[in-house]
Amino acid sequence: MKRFCFEEFFVATSPSVDLRRVRGVLFDMDGVVYVGTRLLPGVQQIFDYLERTGRKWLDVAKNASRGPAPFVEKLHSMAVHARPEQILGSAEATAGWLAEQIDDHGWPRGKVIIVGQDGLKAALNQHRFELTTEPSEATYAIAGINFDLTYEELARVALAIRHGARFIGTNSDPSYPSERGLLPGAGSILALLATATGVQPTVIGKPNPGMYDQAIRRLGATPEEVMMVGDRYDTDISGALEMGLVTTGVLTGVGSRHDFESASKPPHIIAADLPELQKLFEQHDR
Repeated sequence: MKRFCFEEFFVATSPSVDLRRVRGVLFDMDGVVYVGTRLLPGVQQIFDYLERTGRKWLDVAKNASRGPAPFVEKLHSMAVHARPEQILGSAEATAGWLAEQIDDHGWPRGKVIIVGQDGLKAALNQHRFELTTEPSEATYAIAGINFDLTYEELARVALAIRHGARFIGTNSDPSYPSERGLLPGAGSILALLATATGVQPTVIGKPNPGMYDQAIRRLGATPEEVMMVGDRYDTDISGALEMGLVTTGVLTGVGSRHDFESASKPPHIIAADLPELQKLFEQHDR
C-alpha cells in the first residue's frame, strides 16, 4: 500500500484505486457516522462533497431496531441532513430480501416470529408479513437486536426454529458500539439461538450479499463504482471486497489500523476518519 500525506494526515491506500470512478458511497453508521449519540467528525462535509461532485451516498445501518425515519431524525438532531431513501437498515434489507425469496424463488408465504424491536416489525409489516408469537405457527424466525430482550422472547424463537421455522438473522455484529463501550450486538443473539437450536442462521446484513445487492441497486451503480466505508473488517469490509466494491476502513469505531492492515485481503483505503477520506477524494478529483 502507498501512503499519501495531507499535512499531518497519513492515509494508506492501494495504488490501483482511482476514486474518480466511484459514483456512490455506502457508509456504515455505528462507528463511522456516529457512536451512540456522538456525531463523528466530517459527516455532513463529506455528504455535501459527494453530492457536489455528482455522487450518491447511502447510510447502511447494522442496527435493526429502527426503520429509516428514526435514523433520519437522529441525524437531523445532530445537524446532519438525510432523507429516508438515503437510509438502508438491516431490518428493511432483511424484510425486502425475504419478500424477494417468496416472490421470485417460490418460498412459501407464512407467519414470522421475531427477536427484535419496532424497526424490524415495521419493515415486515410494510412487506405484508403476518407476525406471530406462537412458535408452532411460524414459517420464518428472524432475529435482530433487541435492547429490551427477555428470556421468553428467546425461548419462543428457539422453539420455532426447532419446529422447523427457517432461521434468518438481520446482521452478525457480535458487539454494538455505545458511549458506555462495546455492548452485545445482534450477532451475540444469533450465536445464543444457534447454540440453543443447533441451527445456523441465514444472515442478510453485511458482510452478506443480500444487503449489498439492495444498496447497490438503490444507488443505480455497478459494484466497481461503489465504495463501502466501515469500521469493522469482518462485517463491513470483507463482504464488500467479495462483491467487488472499493473499500475503506476508518478508525473511528471498532477496528484498528493493525486489524485492517493485517487482514489477508486489506481494504483498499485505511483512513483515520471521514475528513481524511474526503481529502483523498479531493486529491483524486483534482
